[in-house]
Amino acid sequence: MKLKTKYILFIVVLHLVFLGLSYLILEKNKIFFIISEVLVIISVLISVRLYKQLVEPLNYLREGISAINDRDFNVKFLPTGKKETDELIDVYNQMMDALREERTKQEAQHFFLEKLIHTSPTGIVILDYDNHIKQINPKAEEILGTSPELLLAQFEPLKAGESKTIRIGSLNTYKIQKSHFIDRGFPRMFVMIEEVTAEIFEAEKNAYGKVIRMMAHEVNNTVGPVNSIINMALDTDDIWASADKSSLKNAMYVAVARNQNLNLFMRNFADLVKLAPVNKLQVDLIALIYSVSDFMLIKAKENGVSFEFDLPVTPFYISADSQQMEQALINIVKNAIEAIEQEGVVKFGLDAKLKKLAITDNGRGISEDLSEQLFSPFFSTKKDGQGIGLTLVREILLNHGFLFSLKTLQPGQTDFVIQLS
Repeated sequence: MKLKTKYILFIVVLHLVFLGLSYLILEKNKIFFIISEVLVIISVLISVRLYKQLVEPLNYLREGISAINDRDFNVKFLPTGKKETDELIDVYNQMMDALREERTKQEAQHFFLEKLIHTSPTGIVILDYDNHIKQINPKAEEILGTSPELLLAQFEPLKAGESKTIRIGSLNTYKIQKSHFIDRGFPRMFVMIEEVTAEIFEAEKNAYGKVIRMMAHEVNNTVGPVNSIINMALDTDDIWASADKSSLKNAMYVAVARNQNLNLFMRNFADLVKLAPVNKLQVDLIALIYSVSDFMLIKAKENGVSFEFDLPVTPFYISADSQQMEQALINIVKNAIEAIEQEGVVKFGLDAKLKKLAITDNGRGISEDLSEQLFSPFFSTKKDGQGIGLTLVREILLNHGFLFSLKTLQPGQTDFVIQLS
């Protein structure tokens, strides 16, 4: 039974008793009866007024609770002039001001956090309680592609606070870190995906640069004096007067030739370390492609390879270092020719609107296992390869700010694509 009902029932019963008692004195003293009736009426009026005063704060409380349930913190009450009620109203109004201020602060923080997650250069994936993707920002969508659930499933064994470095494709390297936050008393996981490609490339460059410089120093210090001694001996006719020393003389000529090959071998490595800063000028890419194809035509014919061109008729200018871009294209075309075991085609295609150059060959292709290692220093799939060709291409294109990829899309179609913007 509600408090108001109890109060009304009590007042009604009390006044009925008074009316009954006053009726008993009706026959003895009518004046006392009239006085008692007047007192009962006055008591009823006072009870009604007290009822209104007692119920008014309860009505305020009810309206306030309803506003809080509706999360409407703008509802405030005006003072009534009654001390007790005004004290209650003042406490309520202060509470509503505090709730409204806290909600505004939380909404601002939530908006800032949402904006930060959306624009973050780090990929962020927030999971629900069942470890399914609840929210994913644009950078993570870009990294994970169209099947983020499949890729994230590989990192499900990671615990909160653990991290792992992976390579997606042949170039990009990412650090995956798993963490958690508390949501309504329960832990929820989120994954941060940070690209560390530039840091990895810089560390690789510093490492192989140091090794190459050390090797070049040792080779030059050895080969130079040895060649001088051998050439001096070869120029001394007295030593070779006897006919039986001809084989030794031939061996020394072979030694000189091998030393020269060793010098050339080291020079190729040194070119990778001593790559000059990019000197960008306006270069006609169409003319550059035809120049490279003419240069590689003899090697292509030796391998039974022909060239096809799908290029604009008008010049297409890019901002690039002509010599370095020529070297990069030569290496790309050379690899394409060597990938074709028998007769085949290397095709040059340029989409002027998308600013995208594709060099396609119908060779043996690249397996998924090897694709991630293609641009790693000293890695080569060739028996006598040095593993610096694609590394040099990588350095040149990255220094130009050109994105690129090397993929076998289907049997008989391997594309080297350069985004020229």
